Amino acid sequence: MMSYYKYHLFFCTNQREGGKACCQDHDAQAMRDYAKTRTKELKLAGAGKVRVNNAGCMDRCAQGPTLVVYPEGIWYTYKNKADIDEIIQEHLVNGRVVERLKI
Repeated sequence: MMSYYKYHLFFCTNQREGGKACCQDHDAQAMRDYAKTRTKELKLAGAGKVRVNNAGCMDRCAQGPTLVVYPEGIWYTYKNKADIDEIIQEHLVNGRVVERLKI
């Protein structure tokens, strides 16, 4: 049975209370929104293609903002839109893991 999406990206957009480190401290929601917009612009979004979603805490905050790509279960960190663009181009378009961003 085929998955409904070829790739499913989950961005941690959690905001922790009490000043604890979290992905939202690194504009995670804006980065998730950017990835969603870019996949749509590149016509990668939709059934049989790519889905970009929010996720609650994935408990990897110590490694910076995180996203995970399924079905492979590859975890990434990122710093900026250029990193998101690289993940989209290399992993989603070319099917290659971006080793330098992998956690």
